[in-house]
Amino acid sequence: MYLFCDTVLIMTKPAKPVKFSRPESFEMALTELENIVVEMEAGKMPPEASPSAHKRGAELLQYCQSKLQDAQQQVRLLEADTLKNFSSPGIDDH
Repeated sequence: MYLFCDTVLIMTKPAKPVKFSRPESFEMALTELENIVVEMEAGKMPPEASPSAHKRGAELLQYCQSKLQDAQQQVRLLEADTLKNFSSPGIDDH
């Protein structure tokens, strides 16, 4: 990439792609995401860190949403197996 400052040509290196690690758990991902949001909202994050923090936040959000969808699906499956009429014939026939 080239930047022109007045009449001087400045060569800059393209940004290296940042590779983030996968969160260990939903709770850790949510905590990290909350910390990123707090830092950004408070203006404590340097401008050069904002793009990578935004990208990490988007990845964490996607991870958390995926985990929540998995949990919701598991609940649906459990409910489908357990939501049955528990009244046995003859119990209410007094």
